[in-house]
Parts: sequence; structure tokens; C-alpha cells
Amino acid sequence: MTQTNIVILALVPFLMWRVYMRVKRLTVRQKSRPWRHWAAAVLFPVMLVVLAVMFAAKPVILAGIAAGTIVGSLLALVALSRTGFEHTDGDYFYTPYAPIGIGIAMLFIARLVYRGYEYFAYGPQDMPQFGSSPMTMVIFGLLAGYYVTYAIGLLRWRAAEKAKA
Repeated sequence: MTQTNIVILALVPFLMWRVYMRVKRLTVRQKSRPWRHWAAAVLFPVMLVVLAVMFAAKPVILAGIAAGTIVGSLLALVALSRTGFEHTDGDYFYTPYAPIGIGIAMLFIARLVYRGYEYFAYGPQDMPQFGSSPMTMVIFGLLAGYYVTYAIGLLRWRAAEKAKA
């Protein structure tokens, strides 16, 4: 193991801790902003379609994307059922259910860190191609499915609250 690999491995726990603290801040009471919800509800499906087209000839990769998306959507439904919603003084606020959101974000970031480690360990010429691992696609599908379903849930909640008023 080279000195660079040792330094990277030593920095990973610190980086994960910093990312965890940053993600944790996103799990407190937040103002609902429709443009953010719409962005997640539109951009993630576009990315999923692009990946599906890119890997149309690889059924294992497609199955990984589909499985991750389904599981992510189911987790988002659970998280939505445990999310705190508030409508006060004309503003909309929500408090996301932290354990699921943090877990998914940390899993995705851990996979990115691992891919970065592969890049430094093997070098760019020997690194596996993007999308060659079904695990990467499962994790991305999980993230995308979660955020799409959660964003749609938030948009539906806002619409229901406006209909009440």
C-alpha cells in the first residue's frame, strides 16, 4: 500500500463525518420551496431515463437501477409518513424523517468515496468503467427513487394544504 492510499484511507472517516454533519443539517425543520421539489421530481427521472438508455444492452445494470428505484420509493413513502408538516402564517414547513434520509445520503456518498479510492488505487486506466457495477446503479436508483417520491409527496402535501385554505 502506497503512502497516498494510506493518507486517503486516513481521511475517509473525517470526510464521512463532515458529510454526515452537513446532511444532518438538512434534516431539521425546513421551509418548503416548490421549485426545489419540482427540480427533484423532474431532474432525477431524467437522469434515470438517461442511464436506462445508456445501459439498455446490460439487463443486470437495468435491473439494479430498477430495484434501487423501487426500494428508494418505498423508503420515501415510509419517510413521508413520519415527516412533520406545518402550515403557519402562509408558509409551509416540513421536518424530514432523519434516519432514512441520512442513511441513503451516506450510502451514496460512501459509494462515491469508494469509487474515488478505486481511481487512486488502480489509476484511471485500470479503473472499472462507470456503470459497470450493478451496486453503483442500485445505490443511485435508491437515491433517485427516494428523492423523486419524497419531492412528489411534498408537492402533494402543499397542494392539499392549499385546497384546504
